[in-house]
Amino acid sequence: MSTPTEIAGAQTTVHAVSTDSQRVPERRRLTPNTTRREQVLLGACALSSFCLGWLLWTQLLPTQGAAGFLALWYVSFLLLYFLSTVLTEGRLPAVDKVITVIVMSGAVGLLVPLVLIIGFIVVRGIAHALVGTLEQVAIAVVISVPLGVMTAVFLNEVKGPLVRPVRIFVDAMSGVPSIVAGLFIYAVWIVQFGHGFSGFAASLALAVLMLPTITRTAEEVLRLVPDGLREASLALGAPEWRTTMRVVLPTARSGLITAVILGVARAVGETAPLIMTSFGATTMNVNPFDGAQASLPLSVYQLVSNPFASQQERAYAGAFILILTVLALFTLARLLGRKRKPRTSPRKFAILRRRK
Repeated sequence: MSTPTEIAGAQTTVHAVSTDSQRVPERRRLTPNTTRREQVLLGACALSSFCLGWLLWTQLLPTQGAAGFLALWYVSFLLLYFLSTVLTEGRLPAVDKVITVIVMSGAVGLLVPLVLIIGFIVVRGIAHALVGTLEQVAIAVVISVPLGVMTAVFLNEVKGPLVRPVRIFVDAMSGVPSIVAGLFIYAVWIVQFGHGFSGFAASLALAVLMLPTITRTAEEVLRLVPDGLREASLALGAPEWRTTMRVVLPTARSGLITAVILGVARAVGETAPLIMTSFGATTMNVNPFDGAQASLPLSVYQLVSNPFASQQERAYAGAFILILTVLALFTLARLLGRKRKPRTSPRKFAILRRRK
């Protein structure tokens, strides 16, 4: 049996237990965007593979046809791109980039037939209606968005004795049927002023429909801006108009874009006001200020009322194109309204990498 002295003199081994605080933090791997060198290499490989494929397909091989040439061009491009990347960066990055090119090529290959089909439908059947819809909605947006945003700023930022009557008027306009807006423009613009049917008259009717939606949504968005931002700007000596322009509106940019999207969605599919304003047309009219003009909702209504089955099929195609048009407009609005992240240049990336 060991004595206390022997136990005290014995050497003890203590195993260190690693904790989360003692662990070395992992370094974050910074991946820069595609550099100029990589873009030049990609373009050079595409051009070189095209020349090589043209030489083999047209001069050396007894072959013909565009499909075979495209296949040979694509294979030679992948081979040249792989070899070039191996020589400049190594085997692993080369495999990664070639696989990325293959995946993106598959996505493009699936998208091209859909674009061709839609383009064929648009060009052969409803191109005039699509042009009319885009012009009419664009003019309506130009008219209604500034008025709606300024009205929302008046209701939420400026205020005054006229706030309550203006808000009641905006709420009443929100429930106005679309055909009433069309009758109003018809009675004032076409009958009273004698301007005749036109795409601009349709834009005025659509602007009447969009204005209350944009105003009410923009007002609710401006209410969500914290008062501390306004107070900080005013405390620094900025006038109220500069605070609204430089602080409030930029803060609510995303919500204001949502208000515009809702306004466009309110008006882009309306048919009743267009019957009495643009009247519709079967030919292309790119001038919205002169003569009747077609539009997708009105063309769909007229085609689906046709007794012939072929015309009814064109109506369903027009409805499909209208949905895609609205989706494209909404996507574009979201892309324009999102916050842009600062890009890291290759030089700055190299500096950050050295610091790590």
